Amino acid sequence: HRMSVVEPVFGNIGTNKGLKRFSLRGKTKVQGQWQLFCMVHNLEKVSRYGNVG
Repeated sequence: HRMSVVEPVFGNIGTNKGLKRFSLRGKTKVQGQWQLFCMVHNLEKVSRYGNVG
């Protein structure tokens, strides 16, 4: 049986950021929208935890 745990990044972007569906059409536009959501996710992580390392 497969585990039903969703990857935290996808869960955060889907639930907390509200990305249920892409609002644009076309592969390049969807890729741009996905990269924007990922960039926001990463900036939030940097602002929360800072440069640890």
